[in-house]
Amino acid sequence: MHSEQASKESTGKAYTREEALQLDGSDSLRHLRSEFIIPTKDDLKRKTLSLQSTSTGSQEELCVYLCGNSLGLQPRRSAGHVSDYMKAWATKGVFGHFKAHEDSIIPPFVKIDDVAAQRMAPIVGALVSEVAVMETLSANLHLMMASFYRPTQERYKIILEGKAFPSDHYAVESQIRHHGRDSEQAMILIEPLDSTRAIITTCQVMATIDEHASTTALILLPGVQYYTGQYFDIQAITAHAHSHGITIGWDLAHAVGNVELQLHDWDVDFAVWCSYKYLNCGPGAIGGLFVHDKHSQVDKEAIENGHEGYRPRLSGWWGGDKATRFQMGREFIPIPGAAGFQVGNPCALAICPLLAALEIFAIASMPAVRSKSIMLTSYLEELLQRSTSRAAEDGMDELYWIITPPSTAERGAQLSIRLQPGLLEGVMVELEEQGVVVDERKPDVVRVAPAPLYNTFSEVWDFVAIFDMACRKANSKKTNNSRGLGVLGGTEDKG
Repeated sequence: MHSEQASKESTGKAYTREEALQLDGSDSLRHLRSEFIIPTKDDLKRKTLSLQSTSTGSQEELCVYLCGNSLGLQPRRSAGHVSDYMKAWATKGVFGHFKAHEDSIIPPFVKIDDVAAQRMAPIVGALVSEVAVMETLSANLHLMMASFYRPTQERYKIILEGKAFPSDHYAVESQIRHHGRDSEQAMILIEPLDSTRAIITTCQVMATIDEHASTTALILLPGVQYYTGQYFDIQAITAHAHSHGITIGWDLAHAVGNVELQLHDWDVDFAVWCSYKYLNCGPGAIGGLFVHDKHSQVDKEAIENGHEGYRPRLSGWWGGDKATRFQMGREFIPIPGAAGFQVGNPCALAICPLLAALEIFAIASMPAVRSKSIMLTSYLEELLQRSTSRAAEDGMDELYWIITPPSTAERGAQLSIRLQPGLLEGVMVELEEQGVVVDERKPDVVRVAPAPLYNTFSEVWDFVAIFDMACRKANSKKTNNSRGLGVLGGTEDKG
């Protein structure tokens, strides 16, 4: 709560663009914006690829990109890391796996996933041994459930939120069916009490756990909910699950690189995430997983005596003991830690942009990133609320409202804004025309996520001004159409 108060005091009443620029001037992370390639407005409309987007343009030419919750922008460092990979492959071939280059910014291919795990661990608050960089989020979720969902006759249910990201729902349902059970009976969905806001309270989660504790085998929840931006109390919910002897895993797609995490200290059993949102690693980037060290120990003596000696899992070559990996034996002995859950050789090319992005986080630190994020999103909230208040004073109907929790402790960077019915399409067309990039969730929600590594207070100011104008314009068109008046000079439909 202290950080929430500090953020509001430091941005309060900065209502003009000049005041927003003053906030930019005092931003301790402002130098990191130059680490990213910000598309220009012309880039967004151009029908051919061009190198102009990497050149330095004036601030007025750049788009307002507030869509890092969907796909983060490209770090300038990424190209260098990928280039060194291509050169190492070209000049060394298979020896690139093992031979380092004095002038390369990437390690040999065989070590690249280990280096990535070392850099990722501080982002998620984990021991290095608890992190593996591998696969994609959905694949990792299946791998984790193959190990952690061990249904019995008494305990077979999986608790998840009713508005879970579809891929999570598909994974859970398919795992239940894979074990020969009825998903209608085994899936416990936590639905929002108020469908207009879609928020699930911690008390509601805990009450559901209490109700189904004796029959639940696993809980899967999001760290930050993709639709509303709600930040769940991971520590409290995990502790409550464990008090009932229930394993709990977390989908951190919208949490990693967004909020501070302490997965080891919070005693989380397992977690999975992607790297293309707040981590800025590119479309479909390689994912990651966390397995608490209490679940990943390997007892080699037990194995030698004919016992399994490690947690059951879907095993693969790259998860095997490094000391014997290239002996090509048939007996699988896993690497202790999360690396022992790896299956195939991770794509070195896919890890290169991740290494580049994590270098930037190392410069900033997650506490600093989170501190600025709280300030940016609080400023966005303040300006949006001021716009709706001014509209009310002018006798206008409320055109939009925020459905994300108001407390900074219960949200990350994202604010989800619900529009009045019939406005979304017109608003999105106008925003795109003005060079503003945000995310829509039909039929009526706009998701806006200022990313503290590259977004500014003046961009937030610009967005609110353009967004408010776009809502008024779309509402005017809707009103005129309902009266049969039509609109002159209407905008063209998006493809």
